[in-house]
Amino acid sequence: MGLLDGQFVPALDGVAYGLLLFVVAAGLSLAFGTAGVLNLAHGTLYAAGAYTGAELSDGTWGGLLLGLLVGTAVACAAGVLLSVATAPLAHRGHLAQALLTFGLSLIGGTLLIEFFGADQVPVRVPEALDSSVTLLGHRYPAYRLCFIVMAVALAAIGTWVLTRTRAGAAIRASADDSEMLAATGVNPRLVHTGVLAAAGALAGAAGVLGAPIIGPGPGTAETVLMLSLVVVVLGGLRNLWAIAGAAIVVGQVQTLGVSLVPGWAPYLLFGAMAVVLVVRSRRATATGTAGSQVGARTGAADPIGWLREQLRLFVAPFAAPLAQLGRRVGSNTAAVPGAVRRGLPPAVLVVALAALPWIVDAYALSLVGYALALGLLAVSVTVVTGYAGLPTLGQTAPFAVGAYTTAVIADAGWTVGPVQIVVAAFAAGLFCLVTGPAVIRARGTTVLMITLAVGELTVVAIDQLKSITGGTDGLVGFPGPQLLPGSAELIEEMEVYHYALVVAVIAVAVTMLMLRSPAGRLLIGVHGAEERMRASGHPVDRYLLLAYVGAGALAGVGGSLMAHVRQYISPADVGFEIAAFALLAAVIGGTVSVLGALFGAALIVLTRDWVAASWPGYGPLLLGVLFVLTVYLLPRGLAGLRGTPRERAGGGTGGDADGVAGNGTGPGGGTDDGDGTDDGAGGADGLNSKAEAVR
Repeated sequence: MGLLDGQFVPALDGVAYGLLLFVVAAGLSLAFGTAGVLNLAHGTLYAAGAYTGAELSDGTWGGLLLGLLVGTAVACAAGVLLSVATAPLAHRGHLAQALLTFGLSLIGGTLLIEFFGADQVPVRVPEALDSSVTLLGHRYPAYRLCFIVMAVALAAIGTWVLTRTRAGAAIRASADDSEMLAATGVNPRLVHTGVLAAAGALAGAAGVLGAPIIGPGPGTAETVLMLSLVVVVLGGLRNLWAIAGAAIVVGQVQTLGVSLVPGWAPYLLFGAMAVVLVVRSRRATATGTAGSQVGARTGAADPIGWLREQLRLFVAPFAAPLAQLGRRVGSNTAAVPGAVRRGLPPAVLVVALAALPWIVDAYALSLVGYALALGLLAVSVTVVTGYAGLPTLGQTAPFAVGAYTTAVIADAGWTVGPVQIVVAAFAAGLFCLVTGPAVIRARGTTVLMITLAVGELTVVAIDQLKSITGGTDGLVGFPGPQLLPGSAELIEEMEVYHYALVVAVIAVAVTMLMLRSPAGRLLIGVHGAEERMRASGHPVDRYLLLAYVGAGALAGVGGSLMAHVRQYISPADVGFEIAAFALLAAVIGGTVSVLGALFGAALIVLTRDWVAASWPGYGPLLLGVLFVLTVYLLPRGLAGLRGTPRERAGGGTGGDADGVAGNGTGPGGGTDDGDGTDDGAGGADGLNSKAEAVR
């Protein structure tokens, strides 16, 4: 009883905190589950309401009411604008929406700081609520009790509106069958706008009422968004009471969990989110993949032999394509002139990059080195998103593994650069081998959410393992790399830059070689015609897992370079923002162009660190504008500005900015199922257009 009595106040705080998250998550669920918009600007709408309410609060009931009305109206208007902004993206999938709304959140966050300042804003509540009441022998803030009552009432009213009114029926019909709704005389577009307006209003009202609990300040929008995403994943999209229950669980973890098990609490939220997503994705694919599982037998009799057999089955599909690649390279001498022509632009680029130390200053050179590291991360995103068809927001996880592995082994005396690269790639690849099975079975938005959870769990682990990673303080002062054992440490900016350039060129060359090989074409076939590949007996899951592990190893190499180029690593260098930047870089390139992804990374670093230096404080605004322009102006990235010859002739598509493969059809209407045969006259053009984009 003593323990329960001592934890009464934290538990009640968890209820209040959870119900606040419920109000926010209800709006996020409404936007995503009904309007189909993955709104990563939802936390910014909360912050807009919170700032507005705090600015208008003067300690009176009139000030509270005015703040509630204005804050709700501002966020509601932002929801309407969001509906207009996302309308052109209706047929481009959730990835384009996520990038657009993330860019809008960067712009909105900068504007809020411009208007309200960067400091924490105090919130004044009416005197009657600015007191404590006695509850079961404990003193507790009256405002929080009042908020609990209002949130429960909101859940009841919201459920009644959605289930018992004509407006709720129209909302449900819009989500289930918008064409049928239009046939009844109701404009689905109007319903879509109303849903996003209502979702914005919920976020704004939550911001005003929740400001005394989660006050407006730096990082508020990101915190609220992440926790709301967890709530929506755990509670689902349609049932408000389930969302409320999930929100209370999250609130308890954030308050009571931290009080009782502080060492485990940070892992619980995103861990639970990942588990729920994996279970749901496996249920969704269980029926479709039940007939395609190979070798599902136990190894109780001979576990060592069983493991060897599994390894042989895993590697066997790639042995023949790689052997064929070797024969083709050795015998096809007629292709050399064409290969030289294709290799000339990259060669000129490498020469220009090598000459930079004699052209630019040390700061600019360090930015180019960092762009190379971020570029490898973007290329790994290109492999996973553009070729494997798994849009990812968590590729910073293996990137972080590679970076911290390099720093830790450098401190331990393993300072030979090539050794560090190999160890970092191996560690990152092993990490992806462990997490890969949870990713490759999912598709679409579920992949985004699972990889986001993996990335956030990695950041949490970095924060917690302070003895190894330095926690939030990061790691600094580790030795630089050596080219060979016993050689001098690379300290000078030029030396480190050239080291990073050589490693990046080799890594990119190997990646392009693999993507152009028959193994890479198999991966393209999986993306373009997965069901046919499965039906023809291809081990699709092994292909995807190998691509995911290889991309993770590449990200680990990028992390290793980043550690030496920056000479400092912190969780901020491998967090959600960097994951979004890497995804944007891949989208700028077209999600199918390796060199395009490198260019996208360079453009992001140029915007964030060089252009923004001339405009202090407006870096996020510039990046937000870059996100928005990329989504609207480059729907298929730079690679889509000029269709490939096959694509122009045949009309097939290899993918768009969302990383979703086209149907791979040409004039003949045929499709390439990835087994080396063309089922129609123009079928291979759509899939092959991807391979030609690797330039």
